[in-house]
Amino acid sequence: MLGAAELPPGEAASMRPVSEDQIPLHEEFIYCCGAATQVLKCGPWRDLLNGESTDLPRLLFLIIPGNPGLAGYYRTFIQALYCGLNQQYPVWAVSHAGHCKPPSGMEMTEDTDMKELEDIFGLHGQTEHKLDFLRKNVPKDMKLVLIGHSIGCYITLEMMKRASELKVLRSVLLFPTIERMAQSPKGKFMTPLLCKLRYILYMPVYLLSFLPERAKTSLVRFALRGLKCPDEASIATSINLFSVDCTANILYMASQEMLKVVDRDSTTIQQNLKKLIFYYGTADGWCPQQYYEEIKMDFPDGDIRLCERGFRHAFVLDASKEMAAMITHWLQDDLTKL
Repeated sequence: MLGAAELPPGEAASMRPVSEDQIPLHEEFIYCCGAATQVLKCGPWRDLLNGESTDLPRLLFLIIPGNPGLAGYYRTFIQALYCGLNQQYPVWAVSHAGHCKPPSGMEMTEDTDMKELEDIFGLHGQTEHKLDFLRKNVPKDMKLVLIGHSIGCYITLEMMKRASELKVLRSVLLFPTIERMAQSPKGKFMTPLLCKLRYILYMPVYLLSFLPERAKTSLVRFALRGLKCPDEASIATSINLFSVDCTANILYMASQEMLKVVDRDSTTIQQNLKKLIFYYGTADGWCPQQYYEEIKMDFPDGDIRLCERGFRHAFVLDASKEMAAMITHWLQDDLTKL
């Protein structure tokens, strides 16, 4: 387990940094369901289970990432969200199982015979992975704000369906890929590649893995050259994609997304409608505006919004601070009632 700088709770709570960049993050690599998992934590609360009750926060913000499911992509988003919440609540992000390159001395999977390891890198396994993380790291009675991004929205809805006992105050679903992924504009192109040809990608990734770190960074910057102000945290995190093991798990999960994310779970949405906020893009190849219009028609009383600011599906690449500011604004009324 790797730790960052520690701050006493009282001192951290009283701090008001000028910039989100000054807010420290605590990083851990743990085994969850037997798979290597990266966790980023913002705030002075490191252990919510063993802290004294008087010191525990009333609410936890938990981010469920898209795919690639690397917590590092959300580093700037976490810091900006924590700052926007006046540093009153912890903001955590948990990676998908096997998507992060573990530190030296840690294997991708734990040496265990646990049954829960079965298909842990698949879509079903990733959902159970998040529920297991909550069970082992968060008090049962703690209120939650779940923030799902892309396929993380599908996982969030599945979590609410499978564990109705979760004390979910709100679930914010950003660019939600919760239906007909293979029929989406990008899905039509990617499905054959992901489901039939993904193994051909392993060899170039393997060869690129031998490049020095500087060369890898240059390749990532070249790939993101179309962005005016790419997030530096995203550039550093993308180095994980040069790992064959990480890429294999990422592509395997993506192939299951194309096959399994078909029908929208309208039953779970209806049962939790008052807790849900949907945010769709206007030019999103994974969940096009047509999907927004249809869900808006099916749930006229739902909080279903359409992006008016031109954010891309992968907002973490260049719009993390703007998205965090919007979310804190959306949740103001909920937080004042706590």
